[in-house]
Amino acid sequence: MKNTANLYKTLQKIQEALGYFFNKNEEQVDSLLQGLLTNKERYGYMSCPCRLASGEKEKDRDIICPCVYREPDVKEYGSCYCGLYVSRDWNEEKITHVHVPERRPPLTKRQNR
Repeated sequence: MKNTANLYKTLQKIQEALGYFFNKNEEQVDSLLQGLLTNKERYGYMSCPCRLASGEKEKDRDIICPCVYREPDVKEYGSCYCGLYVSRDWNEEKITHVHVPERRPPLTKRQNR
């Protein structure tokens, strides 16, 4: 999968079936998908482009897209942290668009797990 259009089609089919939708801002989505592809090339896995990856898959497992924080973010705010995945209501502007805070614990807390 070398381009964002192919990645978009693949992920859209899978994620919409689960109730997650791409942000209607196509430019933002394209940029985020490009970030995922860059990270795939760089690290061998698609880590969230909005977070700093370590390059060690096991340490980054929680931020491999879709990250483990997406579900609670979309449930609470209608959008994930980076804004790639949103709820239908968020896209239809039925809920207020607010800043989604970072849920990922600081590195020092993650190392103690």
